[in-house]
Amino acid sequence: MAPSLQVVARRTGLRPLAGSLDRDVRWVAVSELEDPTPFLEGGELVLTTGMRLTSDFDGYVGRLMARGVAGLGVAVGLTHEEVPPALVAAAGAAGLPLLEVPRETPFISVTKAVSDLLAAEQYEEVTRAFAAQAGLTRAALHPDGTHAVIDRLARELDGWAALFDDAGDLLHATRGARTGMVAAAIKRLRGRGTEAERAPATLALAEPGENVVVQPVGGGPRPRGFFAVGTARAFTPVSHTVVNAAGSLLTLALEQGSAQLEGSRRVRDAVLRLLLSERPSALAEARTVLGPLGPGLPDEPVIVLVAGEESLEALESLAFTARLPPGPVAADPPARERSGAVVVIVEESRMAEVAGAVTGGAGIGGPCSYRGLRAGVEQARLARERGGGRVLRFDELAGQGLVALVEPEAARAFATAKLAPLAAYGSRADLVGSLRAYLESNGHWDAAAQRLGVHRHTLRYRMRRVAELLGRDLDDPGVRAELWFALEAAGQSLSAEK
Repeated sequence: MAPSLQVVARRTGLRPLAGSLDRDVRWVAVSELEDPTPFLEGGELVLTTGMRLTSDFDGYVGRLMARGVAGLGVAVGLTHEEVPPALVAAAGAAGLPLLEVPRETPFISVTKAVSDLLAAEQYEEVTRAFAAQAGLTRAALHPDGTHAVIDRLARELDGWAALFDDAGDLLHATRGARTGMVAAAIKRLRGRGTEAERAPATLALAEPGENVVVQPVGGGPRPRGFFAVGTARAFTPVSHTVVNAAGSLLTLALEQGSAQLEGSRRVRDAVLRLLLSERPSALAEARTVLGPLGPGLPDEPVIVLVAGEESLEALESLAFTARLPPGPVAADPPARERSGAVVVIVEESRMAEVAGAVTGGAGIGGPCSYRGLRAGVEQARLARERGGGRVLRFDELAGQGLVALVEPEAARAFATAKLAPLAAYGSRADLVGSLRAYLESNGHWDAAAQRLGVHRHTLRYRMRRVAELLGRDLDDPGVRAELWFALEAAGQSLSAEK
C-alpha cells in the first residue's frame, strides 16, 4: 500500500491548506507547467513554485483533479510569499488536497521521503506475502490440507474462500462465502464446451462492496476443481501473490492425493488378479497386502458385483473394489489395459447398499468362496451385459434359459454352423421347421406330424434326411440337446434382428 498524504506531510513538514489528506501518494512530480497532466499517470503529489500560477486557478485545479493526482504542494518564499488565497479557495471548492511547502524544505527531500515510504511499504508487503505463504504451506501439511488451505487463505486476506470440484459443486467454504454466485459462474464457464476445458480461465467477479477471484486448480489440461476468494478491498499485488500461492498448494495437494489414490487402486487391482488365480495361499496374501488400504475382504461366502468404471469412486468407499482386467478373468494384462468395469466383493447383507451406489447397470453373481471367485465374477459380468442398464442378479438371468448364458456372438456362430446343411437343402421341405417340431414333441412322430400338418411317414423321411445331412444320430440325447440349443439360438437371433 502507498503512503497517505497525511503520512507524507507529517514526515516532511508540509502544512495542509485544503482538502482531505487520506489519499495515497504513488510518486512525486515536480512541474512548473500550466498543464502538467500529459506527463502524469495519476496518484502523484505535484510540487511547484507557482512561477506560472498567477491566474486561472480554477482551470489549473480542474486539470489536476481530472488527472487524479494525489495532491498539490506549493513552495512559499520563492515566487509567492504565501500560497495565493485564490488557489486555496479553488482547491477547497474542488476537493483537491493542497499543501504549503516551507522555504527550507527542498523538493528533493520530499521526493526522497516518499521514495523511502514506498520502499518501506513494499518491503512490508513482501514480508507479509512471505508470512502468508508460510502460513498457507503449514496449512497444506494438515491431514485435511485442502480445507485447511482454504480456511487460512480467508484469514490472510480478511475475507472468505471456498473450494469447488471440477463440476462446480461445493466442497468446502468459510463463513460468508458467496458460494451460489461462484458455483453459477463456474457452471457457465464449464458450459462453454471442450475449449473451456482445455484452457480454463481465471474469473474476476465484481459485486457491490466485494471483489471476487475464481481460479482453476490442477496441473492438467482440464481443471480438477476451482477455488474462490472474496474481499471487501480491491486485490493488491500482494493479495494476488497470496492467492496464487494458495492455488499452487491446492494443486499440489490434489495432484498428490490423486497419485496416492491411483497407487492404492493399482494395489487393489493386483490383489484382485491374485484372488482370481485361486491359489491356496491367495486369500491370506491378499489380506496381508490390503492391511492399511481401506475396505478389506469380507468373510466367506461373498457376493460379487460388476459395474461400470464410472461407479468406481462411489463404490470403493463402501467395500473392496478393484478394476477388472480385460479378457478372461484369470488373465494378468499390462496395467495400462482396462476392461472399463469394476469388481466389488461384499457380504450378502450389504449388497443392497452397494448396489444403490451404482451409476448405470450392474450384474450380481451368486454366493461364492474365494476359491470360486472366478465363477462369481463371470456370473456378475454376464448379468451386467444382459441387464440392459439395470442392476440384474445372475439367478434372474439363469431363469431366462441356457441360451441367455452364452455370448450372443458365439451362440449365433454355433447355430449357423450347426444348421447350415439344413438351411441349404434344396427341397421344398422345411427341414429346420420339421426338426424343431420333432424336438418340441420329444420325438413323438404323431404329435410332431400333427403339429406340422403332414403324415408321420413324411416326417420320418424328413428326419432321415436331417440325420444324413448332419451326419448325426437323432436318437442320441446329446445330439438332440445340441440341435435344440442351435434352434433356440437361431430363433433369438432372428427375434433380435426383427
